[in-house]
Amino acid sequence: MTLWLIVRRSLYQHLLSTLVTGVSIALAGGLLMSVWVVKNQAHATFTGQSGGWDAVLGARGAKLQLVLNAIFHLEASPGNIPFDDYEAIGTNRAVAAAVPIAVGDNYRGYRLVGTLTNYFDVEFAKAQRFQLVPGGRMFEDGYREAVVGSFVAQKLGLKVGSEFQPYHGLNFDPKTQHEEVYVVVGIMEPSNTPADRVIWIPLAGLQNMSGHDAAAANDVSAVLVKLRSPLAGQQLDMLYNRQGNRLTFAWPIAKQMADLFEKFGWFDSVLELVAWLVALVATGAVLASLYNSLNSRRRDIAILRALGARRRTVFSAIVLESATISALGMAGGFLVYFAILSGAASVIRAQTGVVLDPWQPAAVWLWAPAALIGMGALAGILPALKAYRSEVADGLAPES
Repeated sequence: MTLWLIVRRSLYQHLLSTLVTGVSIALAGGLLMSVWVVKNQAHATFTGQSGGWDAVLGARGAKLQLVLNAIFHLEASPGNIPFDDYEAIGTNRAVAAAVPIAVGDNYRGYRLVGTLTNYFDVEFAKAQRFQLVPGGRMFEDGYREAVVGSFVAQKLGLKVGSEFQPYHGLNFDPKTQHEEVYVVVGIMEPSNTPADRVIWIPLAGLQNMSGHDAAAANDVSAVLVKLRSPLAGQQLDMLYNRQGNRLTFAWPIAKQMADLFEKFGWFDSVLELVAWLVALVATGAVLASLYNSLNSRRRDIAILRALGARRRTVFSAIVLESATISALGMAGGFLVYFAILSGAASVIRAQTGVVLDPWQPAAVWLWAPAALIGMGALAGILPALKAYRSEVADGLAPES
C-alpha cells in the first residue's frame, strides 16, 4: 500500500475535518497573499503614477497635498496662484512643458478640472497619450464643453451630447448647482490613471463659473510641470522653495508619494502581522485536527503495522497528510486571494482612479504556498510522533 493511497483514504474518511482545516488554510493563505500584493502594487503604482509630469507648482503649503490635489485629484487645493506664475515658469528654460489647472467644482461628486488642451498632448506613460472614444472630440477654449473620463462616463451614464450643470465645491451638494450648462463633446478611452475619474473643461470655464470670486478669475490652482533634466528640478526647487515663501514646488512627484507610504509603513506591518497570525492559527487547526483524530485512527494504524507497515511509514503518512491538507487549502487560497484583491482593486479604482491588477504575477504566489505547506508539514510532526510511538497491541486490543 503506497503512502499516497493511505493519505487519500484518510482524507476521505475524515472528510469533514479535512474540509474545515482546508478552508482555514485557504483563508489564511488568501489573506497573506492579498495583503502582500496590495501593499507592493499600491506602492509601485502610486509612486510611479505621475501622469507624465515631473513636478507641481502651487500655493505655499504641503508638497504632498499639492501632489494629491493636482495629480491624483484627491485633496483640496492648498490655495490659488496668479496666472502670472504659470506664465513665468512656462517660459523658464529649465521647463519643457507647463500646463495650468483649476479645481473647485464637481458634478455629482466627480471633480471638474479646468485646463488647456495641451494637457492631453503630454504622454502619461511611455509612448501613451490620452485618447478619445471614436465619435468625440476635444473641448474648445471659450465654450461650455467637457471631455469626460471613462470611469465618470460609465458611472454617470454620460455620452457625447449629454448636458449637465456643475455644482460648487468638491463635495456634491444639490443646493449649490451652477447656472452654466455644459455639453459633453468627448469621452476618454480608459487610461487606468486618476484622469479617468475627472470631468475636464476649459480653464476659463471653471475660472469664470457663476458664484466664483471675480477677483480671482485669472488664478489657477496649480501648474503641472515637465522638466528638461533632473538638474532643472534642483534649480527650480532652490528658486521656489528655498529662496521664496509664497509658492511651493513639489519635486520629484514620486518622492512625495514614497514619503506618504513611509508614514503609513507601520500599518502595512500590522496587516502583515495579522496575516501571519492567521496563518499560524490555521496551522494550529491542522495540528489539532490530526492530533485529535488519532484516537479514532488507533485501530487503523495498528492494522497497518500488523500488515507490515513500518513505523516510519506511518510517520511519513501523517506528515504527508498534513502537508496535503495545506496544499489543498492553498489551492483554495488562490480563490480567496483573487476575490479579496478584486474587491480591493475595485474600491481603490473608484476612490483614486489607480488600477491594481489581481492577475499580475507576484513572487508571493510562490513563497506563500511553500511557506504554508511547510508549516502544515511541521504541524503534522507532533501527531506523527504519537502515531510512531503507538504499539500494535494497544491498537488491536478490544476497546471495552
